[in-house]
Amino acid sequence: MMNMAPIIKLVFLFLSLTATATAASVKPTNNYLFTPHAKAVAGICTVIQTDTSLCCKTLKHVPTDDPIELIRALALAAEKAVKQSVTFLTESKPKHKSSVIATAVINSCEKNLNYALEDFADLWNATGKNVTTLAYNYFTCKKELMSIMGYHSTCLDDIEDKNLLKEVETGIGAGKKLSSDSFDVFNNLNTIFKTFGIKVKLNENDTSPRPPPLSDYYY
Repeated sequence: MMNMAPIIKLVFLFLSLTATATAASVKPTNNYLFTPHAKAVAGICTVIQTDTSLCCKTLKHVPTDDPIELIRALALAAEKAVKQSVTFLTESKPKHKSSVIATAVINSCEKNLNYALEDFADLWNATGKNVTTLAYNYFTCKKELMSIMGYHSTCLDDIEDKNLLKEVETGIGAGKKLSSDSFDVFNNLNTIFKTFGIKVKLNENDTSPRPPPLSDYYY
């Protein structure tokens, strides 16, 4: 009668090696989407009207789950991108120095984006350091971001040459997109605050500093 013990041992060895090889080939799953940070980012970015990928990518590396800090971080990324846009325009001038029209267009665009950066300074004053200040200046924040988007549009509207338009649009694209995403977020703060259970009333009135009354100019 045949001794089955060696055969059984070989079968178990084969099964064991197969299981080990299978386990080694299975890559660990990425569970980032289920982390508190990913949920916080999603809670901010889902209000974006178009593609949310740039918003999520920008906030993924911001080390906080605080929605207010994430909101500020997105606007900060937009400001940084606009600064890079201005640098791009400055560096592109020598390339177009032989074209009066192209030079004028780039100078105009550069001027508009510098105005946008001035509006970012006003935005930071309006947002303040906490949710109370941000809520109080809600309308003003939206107005400043709308103005920033307007400067981008004005910049591009002035360009009739298709090749130049494509070049400039590529150079300022990130700033334009992040500014638009930031506006969407600020425009939907009420929805975001409800998502995070933040109980604060948003002020719908303009809180921008107003000039003093005319009487102050008289002695």
